[in-house]
Amino acid sequence: MTRSRMQSSRAEACGLPSSRVNLTGTGFERLSIPRLILAVLYDGGEHAKQVPELLGTTENELGLRPWLESQGHTFITTSDKEGPNSVFERELPDTEILITTPFHPAYLTAERLKKAKKLKLAVTAGIGSDHIDLNAANVTNGGITVAEVTGSNVVSVAEHVIMTILDLVRNFVPAHEQIERGEWDVAAIAKDAFDLEGKVVGTVAVGRIGERVLRRLKAFDCKELLYYDYQPLNPKVEAEIGCRRVDSLEEMVAQCDVVTINCPLHESTMGLFNKDLISKMKKGSWLVNTARGAIVVKEDVAEALRTGQLRGYGGDVWYPQPAPKDHPLRYAKNIYGGGNAMTPHYSGTTLDAQKRYAEGTKKIIESYLSGRHDYNPQDLIVYNGDYATRSYGIRESNKAK
Repeated sequence: MTRSRMQSSRAEACGLPSSRVNLTGTGFERLSIPRLILAVLYDGGEHAKQVPELLGTTENELGLRPWLESQGHTFITTSDKEGPNSVFERELPDTEILITTPFHPAYLTAERLKKAKKLKLAVTAGIGSDHIDLNAANVTNGGITVAEVTGSNVVSVAEHVIMTILDLVRNFVPAHEQIERGEWDVAAIAKDAFDLEGKVVGTVAVGRIGERVLRRLKAFDCKELLYYDYQPLNPKVEAEIGCRRVDSLEEMVAQCDVVTINCPLHESTMGLFNKDLISKMKKGSWLVNTARGAIVVKEDVAEALRTGQLRGYGGDVWYPQPAPKDHPLRYAKNIYGGGNAMTPHYSGTTLDAQKRYAEGTKKIIESYLSGRHDYNPQDLIVYNGDYATRSYGIRESNKAK
């Protein structure tokens, strides 16, 4: 679905220039110059009509259209993002502000950035900007600002992680599917069902999501809670949660009954969970991934399920997205015919999260349009031609080169 170019013309109708004083927001703001803002979102169809709170859809447009058009800006929304003839490709050369989401990512490659001659700001409505070539963004048009709405869906994703762990450990999906088929065979389900209590659970990364996962797991009386990260938690936080840092990823996964991936995708984590690392995991363990699909090698995960090296794999992230119908992780099963708890990428786009990331997206755009550029530092991924965060890998500063 695509919304056509629309721009406020009340000023022109009165014989006034299209630029006007912007009184939106707080404080005195500079004259507003008409800009082209392009949003690549997912189609909600009938669901978006039924539930206006589905703000991340092409129909409901993060609630931004009335605000942007009241200032004379052109606002285009589309879900059409693939191929040279897509709306995304066609409008990108004239776009000054691009809005994308992790749930229907518009991949802003180095090649596409070369065409984006006017692009100044790329906003991720949500968390995770790995669909953007950040190295290229740093050197395009004097440095494109890439920002995301940090913290907007961390609770939503952390809850999804806990749900997925329980789905796998308790063998919930095959049990529910059995009931839907009208069958009743307790033994067929119980033979692959376990308690979470007494298990060792480890998280790869202990940032805003990873820490919340550990805090929620504390209530399940796990045998041990582990984490692997380049920097340790505050000792008081470690003691409060009851978790322990492991220096080596290989060492951590070898101890875990459950491993949950909560790190960003960048050069160092691309394909991190491959055949070699999975072989070092405890045989028959469970792997949960709500981070990014490309952090695992999908064929290696499917094979590990088939052989029994993994008892289960679950999460909601895929590469590419949307996942093609023949994606192996749609159908991969363990040796008992279960062990798959995959869902479409929705963990971070609950209605509660959509409200938060819609508000955060507006705040970032307002900061840019006003000329104040008073962004929340935690929202910035790249800024002024350099990385503003260590979340996408520990890097030497571009400005020091």
